[in-house]
Amino acid sequence: MASDPLFIVVALAVLGVAAILLFGIGSFGRGGEFNRRNANRIMRWRIYAQAGAVALILLFVFLRRAGG
Repeated sequence: MASDPLFIVVALAVLGVAAILLFGIGSFGRGGEFNRRNANRIMRWRIYAQAGAVALILLFVFLRRAGG
């Protein structure tokens, strides 16, 4: 399964979501002007990335159950 290209894409998408989340938490914890200007934008990026990751996971599961 680890050599499956779609699995690798799914794993990278999940890691991307985690990176965005950690970046957002870090900027929130630091506070300051950067956080005031960009907190909502960073969390929006996380939501978009998370939606993409969930869609890829669903596609992966669908294709594996269909025998593809």
